[in-house]
Amino acid sequence: MKDNSRQRPHVLVLTSTFPRWENDTEPAFVFELSRRLATFFDITVLSPRTPGSKKQETMSGLRVIRFPYFFNRWEKLAMHGGGILNKLKSNPLYYLMIPFFLLGQMRAVVGLLRSERFDLIHAHWLIPQGFVAALSLLMTGKKIPLLCTSHGGDLFALKGKGLQRLKRWVINKSAALTVVSKAMRKTVVAMGIDPDKVEVIPMGVDLKGLFTPDPCVQRKTDELLFVGRLVEVKGLQILLEAMTKVIARHPNIHLIVAGAGPLESELRTSAKKLDIADHVDFRGMVMQSKLPTLYRQATIAVFPFVVTKSGVQEGFGLVVVEAMGCGCPIIAGDLPAIHDTVVHKENGLLFESGNSQALADAIIRMLADPDLCAKLAGEGRRRVVQKFDWEIVAEKYGKIYQRLMD
Repeated sequence: MKDNSRQRPHVLVLTSTFPRWENDTEPAFVFELSRRLATFFDITVLSPRTPGSKKQETMSGLRVIRFPYFFNRWEKLAMHGGGILNKLKSNPLYYLMIPFFLLGQMRAVVGLLRSERFDLIHAHWLIPQGFVAALSLLMTGKKIPLLCTSHGGDLFALKGKGLQRLKRWVINKSAALTVVSKAMRKTVVAMGIDPDKVEVIPMGVDLKGLFTPDPCVQRKTDELLFVGRLVEVKGLQILLEAMTKVIARHPNIHLIVAGAGPLESELRTSAKKLDIADHVDFRGMVMQSKLPTLYRQATIAVFPFVVTKSGVQEGFGLVVVEAMGCGCPIIAGDLPAIHDTVVHKENGLLFESGNSQALADAIIRMLADPDLCAKLAGEGRRRVVQKFDWEIVAEKYGKIYQRLMD
């Protein structure tokens, strides 16, 4: 990409997940991608307002606007806790806020399209952002190319016939669609979408500056690590059940849980019922800058992804890449999207998703074989650096931006 800072193309980025302030614990992948593209594009990010956030500010060269949609103290629909879908699942009263959210977002988008010139719209998640963008373009009559990115939950969930039609409509109104794994692309094509319209580009990880090995940090021999939102699809309950079997063989083993979400209370109760509470340390949300230390110290990072009864599953699993970047051996639930990062017995171990005994066996196997851990960790780091560093990902998105605007 060439840097034309004098007259950079204007891009409007729509997202429901974005840091509320500096060093926030909210997932930052949209921010990280956008700030890297800001060298070449003039980017405005539109995200929901939350309690404590500024209505408008500049973050790392990004113009950030946060749209209001309810009384400020109750604007928590898109805050941490697993995203909008898991907020709805945790408390059905949040459904009452959906119309206000959609109207607030659409009002903001329409207002921006009518008052400013944009060369491209990039909507993260088909619903609601892709839907709002496509409808806003129709309402304003603007001929602006729309790029949609699906991150998984919006594709695998929302399975009703009406919602499936809505997703197809959004994709058909888009100039292009990116998904974060090959498994997602297969799902999109099965919906009848032209394969040429769909490109696989995962979100990235800072594998050169942040998520790196540190030979000065001594890796522990009795510490398991789970990083992720405390929602069903992440599978922490399966890991807790496996812990009972691992503890029987390794009494000193303990588990660090780095994450928060609507299932936290339920999972804490489960740990007590399983009589393993003394072996489990719930740390809550951990800032990105603090995660590498956890990955570098852990004996094994465990990501027990599952498919929920409603069909929701992991879209990619950035935490796997983070762990591998830090040279941490990993074990993950065997789901299609995970195959983009983990090759069984080459750079990690996979186990039958949802099977706590299989997970326990995999953990016990790794704990007994430090040489295997070292081999898998070394190969894991080598592979992810070649494919998932932010520089590589941002370059791919920059090329799509330029192609759609030509």
